[in-house]
Amino acid sequence: MTGTHTQSYNPPVPSQPGNYRRPLAVVTVLFFMWGFLTCLNDILVPHLKSIFELSYAQVMLIQFSFFSAYFVFSVPASKIVDWIGYQRTMVAGLMIMAVGAFLFVPAASAPSYSLFLTALIILAAGITALQVAANPYVIVLGAPATASSRLNLTQAFNSLGTTIAPKIGGLLILSATPLAIEEMRRLSPVALQSYRAQQAASVKMPYVVIGVLLVLLAVVIACSKLPKIGSAQRELGQPVHDSLWKHRNLILGAVGIFTYVGAEVAIGSFLVNYFGQPGIAGLTEKAAAGYVSFYWGGAMIGRFIGSGLLRKVKTRRLLGLCVACTTTLLITSILTTGHVAMWSILAVGFFNSIMFPSIFTLGLAELGPLSGDGSGILNMAIVGGAVIPLAQGFMADRIGIHHAFFLPVICYLYILYYALVGSEPNSERIRQA
Repeated sequence: MTGTHTQSYNPPVPSQPGNYRRPLAVVTVLFFMWGFLTCLNDILVPHLKSIFELSYAQVMLIQFSFFSAYFVFSVPASKIVDWIGYQRTMVAGLMIMAVGAFLFVPAASAPSYSLFLTALIILAAGITALQVAANPYVIVLGAPATASSRLNLTQAFNSLGTTIAPKIGGLLILSATPLAIEEMRRLSPVALQSYRAQQAASVKMPYVVIGVLLVLLAVVIACSKLPKIGSAQRELGQPVHDSLWKHRNLILGAVGIFTYVGAEVAIGSFLVNYFGQPGIAGLTEKAAAGYVSFYWGGAMIGRFIGSGLLRKVKTRRLLGLCVACTTTLLITSILTTGHVAMWSILAVGFFNSIMFPSIFTLGLAELGPLSGDGSGILNMAIVGGAVIPLAQGFMADRIGIHHAFFLPVICYLYILYYALVGSEPNSERIRQA
């Protein structure tokens, strides 16, 4: 990714024009599914924490295992796309996801925390393949002028999945009231294992249903006559005397993606336990799970509003405004208690909405033939969703869950810097020099 490139990048193009409403609708379902499954982790965190008596750092291995897949499997998934094409990669991704979902049954029967983590890694590997194939596919399903609009629309349905997942997951998975840690420690080893198996059994039915739906969706995708898309080929051509490392907006943008995804996932992961604190709301896990939907629902509403605002307001300016709001809301939550602390942190979701696509767009500005490599770097940076929640878990174990939210504040302060300064492409900096 450094030095002189002797390749040119041709974006994928559909083999023939046509009406893409039906294939777009089919692919939009995929966005919904991986949004739903990703956010369901926020319900697994408090559930498995109580079952296995885990610390905050230990339970954050759920998010670490899940989001590490983006770093590990993004490049292999792109090679699979080149090998078998976009449609077949989507089918393969869905089948891999189904395997991960079905593994929740033996993980709950054992019950085994390490097997739960293994199932999550496999599930996330399938989602990674799905994202690598589906995102560029949506871009070319229609006129280039409306590509951004289509992607925002599909991402809105992704947000719909993240909005309803906590509510459904809370009803199905957090239905039973767990024993206190002191009560669990008084159980015999046999009784404790039996109790854990009984509590863990609540995940079996939801994930079996999800697995079946994923298989059925894979069959639908496989049998659908989706438009063919030419591969994003790299052909020998005029040398490109450029390097990714010369584009500061890309490198700093990758850090921005890392910190944004990390902050967003960390906040969502801790909300159920946060709202259970006596000084915040004192809610049960099941009741708190319902409120998590407001966090992700705000992102969905904000995405629809933001897509319209971005046509009139410069991306960097709107990104900076949203980041300033999230930082203020988080600091308010840290410094207060009760419902003020609760609703201020829930409101963060609304202002999160435009951040990912905005940072992604700013990071790829003026890359030209290096856009393909740049996109790969930005996608790999999603691994921030694995690292930041784990780091916040270590902090929560030492300084408490309330004040551990200062880590996302630091993340948002970096994104504010990126919006105001770091996102300027090379040409703009040269003009200002």
